[in-house]
Amino acid sequence: MPHSEIDLHCHSLASDGELSPVDLVQRAHERGVKVLSLTDHDTLEGLADAQAASLPLGIELIPGIEFSCQWNGYTIHILGLNLDLSQESIWQAQTHQERVRRERSHEICERLQRKGLPATLELATRNAHSGVPGRPHFADALIELGAVKSHQEAFKKYLGAGKTGDVKAGWPSLEQVVNWIIAAQGRAVIAHPRKYNMSLTKLRALIEDFIRAGGEGLEVIVSGQKQGEVGLLTDLCRRYQLAASLGSDFHSPRFPWTELGHIASLPSGLKPVWHDWNLGWVGASEVL
Repeated sequence: MPHSEIDLHCHSLASDGELSPVDLVQRAHERGVKVLSLTDHDTLEGLADAQAASLPLGIELIPGIEFSCQWNGYTIHILGLNLDLSQESIWQAQTHQERVRRERSHEICERLQRKGLPATLELATRNAHSGVPGRPHFADALIELGAVKSHQEAFKKYLGAGKTGDVKAGWPSLEQVVNWIIAAQGRAVIAHPRKYNMSLTKLRALIEDFIRAGGEGLEVIVSGQKQGEVGLLTDLCRRYQLAASLGSDFHSPRFPWTELGHIASLPSGLKPVWHDWNLGWVGASEVL
């Protein structure tokens, strides 16, 4: 079983994960993770609890976030890693994204109702622990209401790409998101590059625009990759001289294929995204 002591992509109850930040950090510790970045969708709210939980366990908690943005009709996710949370601009960015997500949640509910489904917003908000619900929370609501039997069915019928509940929302531009991350002295990384169902030509165009905006990294290792994708992303990293990142994209213990730390190490010869971070964990230098 592959295992990495560095995991720079995971989610808690603060967005669409199922564990509290404290429980997530504890689970990471139990699975041998030494350096962890909590990267909830468009929010920093779980980081204080995660940081407090990480200290007695000896885990290095890297402040992170996963921003949604728009690029040429695609919704793209950009990780912001090693953020300076004392920068007011990153909190203003969170406020902006929360407003967009709230408007989006109302639109998802309205679209599902127009499709003949019952109202879902109240249940979805409860499933999000009174935060801003995303599509997984709406999937849970549809299951509770008996409209579908599983998350897979919910996304296949109503919430997946191109379906009724796939609301693109008023996401900011790629350039704006990268600027937010840079302003917080963080490192911008394209998350799960092969999950956008775009051609290699379009992926290259995305990377080129990302670099022009000031982006620096590519997530080369992430759970659920198909055979050959690591090699392709490694080649792209080298071609564009990008830093390489890795993460499980953990959301829930129910999905063991995205378990914390259950990912391969970076291929040799790549510059890790953490190459110039001041990490206290001695093992980090072994993969530089």
